Amino acid sequence: MNHGFQLIALTAAMGVALCQTPTPRPNADPYANNADAGKLKFPLAAPAGKDSGAITTPLPGSVNTGIVNEAKWKYGPAYNPPASAKIWNPVKLKMMRGEKVTGGTFFASSDPSTYCAFANSGYDFVWTEMQHNARDWENVAKMWQACPHAKAVPGVRVAYTDEREIQHAMDAGALVIVIPTVRTVEEGTAARDWIYFPPLGKRSQGGGQAFSAEFWGNVPGGYRNTINDNVVLIEMIETIGGVAQAREIAAIPGVDAVFAASGDLGNFSGYKQGEPDYERLINAVHDAALAAGKRLCGPFAWRDRPDFTCFQGGSETAAIARGVADELGPLKDTQAKPEVGPYASKP
Repeated sequence: MNHGFQLIALTAAMGVALCQTPTPRPNADPYANNADAGKLKFPLAAPAGKDSGAITTPLPGSVNTGIVNEAKWKYGPAYNPPASAKIWNPVKLKMMRGEKVTGGTFFASSDPSTYCAFANSGYDFVWTEMQHNARDWENVAKMWQACPHAKAVPGVRVAYTDEREIQHAMDAGALVIVIPTVRTVEEGTAARDWIYFPPLGKRSQGGGQAFSAEFWGNVPGGYRNTINDNVVLIEMIETIGGVAQAREIAAIPGVDAVFAASGDLGNFSGYKQGEPDYERLINAVHDAALAAGKRLCGPFAWRDRPDFTCFQGGSETAAIARGVADELGPLKDTQAKPEVGPYASKP
């Protein structure tokens, strides 16, 4: 009898398990978990063949009243992060603490294995270069996919302030976005808009590997609900116009840091580091960051400059050269010189 009761209990348990609806697995395809057609009911749908008047008249129980108006829309709580949500992006966490953050520049290579070695070498994030590199987003996505949880989180300097460019970066899994040559507060705001989901920004909820379980689909609180609190936005001040509006740019909600661009501020000003006119521009960006309570970024050579806490490191090719030089020591560049052939000593 005991065996019979056990069999009945097991059969019942299996039946319950089979009837339960499984929790959808985080998926990069936004339509992967759509319900089967024909099973949904639409009790609040507009009546067939009639104008419902919805543009001016709310449905019973609506929060928003009057005509539909984006500027006055009261955003719903559906995508609010949980009250207990914690920061899961280590770069964001360091920035919030005021600690020094480093980003290595992945510039020349498009090889996933090289990227992964670089991303695990000790930086806080990898600055994948898209402004001055010809690689495409499919290639970047494959590099990040090779080691999505490397020690350094995936970051990128995009080519320009553009919905397509920034959405590709975010959907591919970027946690740090660097915007170059921000000249006006309007450009800085546009960049912010495409990075953040509503209500802070205008990012569309599409697809991409960022939503997958292999990337951020399983983070506590969910990717859609918590990414606004975890993405890091750095805007670069590189022109005279950008310096003139640096305070307004730094004050844009959602901007985490401003970057005083050491090279291009010289390029656009005609002065070199150390000269008074150049240093004035750098100091103006410094003052803008302090006034807005934001972090201040610059080249790694400025890691001891007052108030700078965010730095761009060298490229992967430079890192290889430094690593080999450190390993070989006095044996570096001691190759033999034949008397003949392409390796012979030059006269």
